[in-house]
Amino acid sequence: MDVAFILDKYFNSRKNVSIDVFDAQSLNTVYQDVVNSMTSHLEIEVSVLQALSYCLYEMMDNVHIHSGKPLGTAMTHYDDSQKTLRILIADDGMGIRESLAENEKYKDISEPEALKLCLKDTITDGKGMGFGLYTTARLIDSIGKEFILHSGNHKLIIKDGTTSVIENGFWQGTLIYMEIGTNEEIDPNQIVDHRTDVTEEYNETFVETEELESLW
Repeated sequence: MDVAFILDKYFNSRKNVSIDVFDAQSLNTVYQDVVNSMTSHLEIEVSVLQALSYCLYEMMDNVHIHSGKPLGTAMTHYDDSQKTLRILIADDGMGIRESLAENEKYKDISEPEALKLCLKDTITDGKGMGFGLYTTARLIDSIGKEFILHSGNHKLIIKDGTTSVIENGFWQGTLIYMEIGTNEEIDPNQIVDHRTDVTEEYNETFVETEELESLW
C-alpha cells in the first residue's frame, strides 16, 4: 500500500497523522489505541466519540470480514483549528463490487451500483449484517463534511449534501475517507438507529470508573 500517496492525497501531507496497520489478531488493540488517542483531544464532543467509536470498529472489522486480505491500514488526524477529524481505513483486498457479488442477489451488480448500495441498511455479501457502512453514512449525514468511498475504478463522494459516483483512478481494494465535525453534540444512539446502546458501550470501554462517577 502506497502510504506516501495516501498521505499526500487525503491528508495534504499534514504532520502528526497517526498510521496503524492491523490484522485480525491486533484489530481490537489497534482500535482501542486509535479511539484512546481521539479521547485525548478534549475539544472533541464526547457524543461524537461515542458514535464514531462504533462506526470505526465496524469499518476496521470489514477489512477482516470482507476484503479477503489479512491487513488493513487506519490513519487519523485531528485539526483543532478546524474542529475536524480526518479518518481513513484502507485495504488492498477484493473490493466492494466483488465482495457483494459473492451474494447471489448482487452477482451482476456494477461497480458504481455497488458503491451506492453498500451504504444502505442490511446490504451484505452474506458474511455480515450490512450495518457498519449504513451507520457510517448516517454519521456523515449528521456531522460529516466529506466522505469518500473508493473501490476499483470508481469513487463515491458525499459532500455538501450531494452524493456522486465518478470514475477516478484505480484502488485495489477498498478505501474509506471521511472528515467529520467534532464540536457539535449529537445523539449517538440515533446514529445507530437505536439498535444498540453505543453510549454505554463507549463508556464501559473507554471511560475510567472515576470519570463515570463524576458525571452523576
